[in-house]
Parts: sequence; structure tokens; C-alpha cells
Amino acid sequence: MDIASAIPADIKPHDGRFVDGKHYFACRVYFEDTDFSGIVYHANYLRYMERARSDMLRQLDMDQNAAFDSGEGVYAVVDLTMKYLSPAKLDDDLVVISTVETLRAASVIIEQKIMRGADQITSASVHTAFLTPAGRPRRQPKAWTKAFASVMDQTDTK
Repeated sequence: MDIASAIPADIKPHDGRFVDGKHYFACRVYFEDTDFSGIVYHANYLRYMERARSDMLRQLDMDQNAAFDSGEGVYAVVDLTMKYLSPAKLDDDLVVISTVETLRAASVIIEQKIMRGADQITSASVHTAFLTPAGRPRRQPKAWTKAFASVMDQTDTK
């Protein structure tokens, strides 16, 4: 029996989802995420947020690989402000909530919060720019700005 054919069809990587214009992405703290004291190492909060932003773009049908392969461009973080409010620990279930706050021709600012249940443990403001392969700012694809605007419109009405 081929091992690949034995893999259940419903075993897939986790996908986040949008609710009222906010993107929700769940993750769990594993041993490898912690330092010697059992608290999440500070840089790993950035990993959780990056995974959530990548999933958010995927949910909005933004094909980053195709944009890169065609030479159109890529997103790069150009500014990041982060606050650590309370530590996450081994086995904590976390949810990263991402909201598109500011949309410009060549950039987007995404606010992110990491929640443990009802408690906010981390927040960040992530400013990303769309860049050419040579590293110059470029207008984002129109379909992408429309997708970002569509989720911004949902949050403005709440």
C-alpha cells in the first residue's frame, strides 16, 4: 500500500478565515517556540503574525508566488511596531487577528493582535510595501487593492 494514498483527504494545513472584515488565524504554542523558561521566545510572535498575514493574502486570492515569478513584485515589511503585553506559554491556543487599516497605492498597513482566549497578549502594526524585484516601490496589483478594500469596507461598517 502506498503511504500517500493512505493519507485521509481531510488532513490539510490549517486555514484562517475572515469574519466581518477581520482575518482570524489559530495556532498553538509548541515546545520549539519557547525559551528555557517555557515562555514563547519574542521572535516567534513575528512568525505567528507572518503566517497569519500569508494566510490572509491566500484567502484574498493573492498569488504571491505568481507575482514573484512573473517579476511583478513582492511584499516586504518596511516598518513594524510591536508591543508585548503578556507572555504566551507552552500549549497555549492562540488566535492572530489581522485587520487592514491603511491602504495606499504601493503599501498596506495591517494591524495584528495575538489573543489567548479573551486576553490580548501582543499587538503589532505592520507596514508592508509592494516592491519590484530590484527593490523599488511599485503599485500593488489592482485586484489586490480591491481585495484589501473589500475587507476594509466590512470593518468600517461595524
